[in-house]
Amino acid sequence: MLKVGVIGLGAIGQRLIKGFQTHPEMEIAAICDAMKERAMETAAELGGVPAYLDHQEMLENTELDLVYVAVPPKFHHTVAADVLAKGIHILCEKPLANSVEEAESLLKLAQDAGVVHAMNFPLNYSAGSKTFERLIRNNYVGKLRRVYLKMHFPQWPRQWQQNAWVASKEQGGYVLEVGVHFIQQLQKIFGSLEVKDVQIQFPEDPHASENAILAILKLKDGTPVLIDGMSQIAGKEEIEFTAFGEEGTLSLLNWGQLAGGKLGEDILPLEADNTLEDSLVDHLVKAIKGEEATIIDFAAGYEAQVVLEQLRKG
Repeated sequence: MLKVGVIGLGAIGQRLIKGFQTHPEMEIAAICDAMKERAMETAAELGGVPAYLDHQEMLENTELDLVYVAVPPKFHHTVAADVLAKGIHILCEKPLANSVEEAESLLKLAQDAGVVHAMNFPLNYSAGSKTFERLIRNNYVGKLRRVYLKMHFPQWPRQWQQNAWVASKEQGGYVLEVGVHFIQQLQKIFGSLEVKDVQIQFPEDPHASENAILAILKLKDGTPVLIDGMSQIAGKEEIEFTAFGEEGTLSLLNWGQLAGGKLGEDILPLEADNTLEDSLVDHLVKAIKGEEATIIDFAAGYEAQVVLEQLRKG
């Protein structure tokens, strides 16, 4: 049985806890959060597992096979470095860190530690995005002409994530929180990215995250990638990831819905292949056991961070 520790019990951290809890080869052995009430409440829900307010204390006092780091981005480097110093396998929330330098440091520490180092990029395990990737690789759109990423939010932070850090320029904003998922997908499906031009806008509050971005990037073959982000606007939340090709168009909409059409046809909903649905937790277990697994590692996290920071800095 693999013993798992969880550091950071906010909305994101809570999501994977159920996956660890229900996996037949895993058990949550300890949890940690700086907020005492949240730590105690989660510990009680998990049947009384040991709860800590200090991650170093948890690492010192608990035998762990894997630690999931789900603290806000500016704490990733400190916490993840302490986990790696103990030689423990690690799963880190995205983005890898809060700067390119920190991400590079964590990549080196993880490689030197010789452990499984994984990132939580859930699109790599969901039926919609995996079907999107397969259709692209099967030449559904033909020769690629343009890739487009739209991120429109009536309100940022969204209603369910009202906290100071998600709203901050320092370690929040939708380019970081949402955009990094699609930067990683762009790099995985289409290859390396070069940032050519960024226009980013901020509200009057000097501490607040961006409220608009327009960016042009290029793939290695010169294909343009357009990023169009806005918040505090009328309408519904819209996230669109679209590939335009010489033979057709294919979109991943709002994380999981597919739509597409061939040249001369209407764009219509497409069925995702649900047999492609996969589990990050299953793959972590396989990786730790030395079996073949789909893991988005710290190297991919670092590559995404390089592009992310160029977009955030404008």
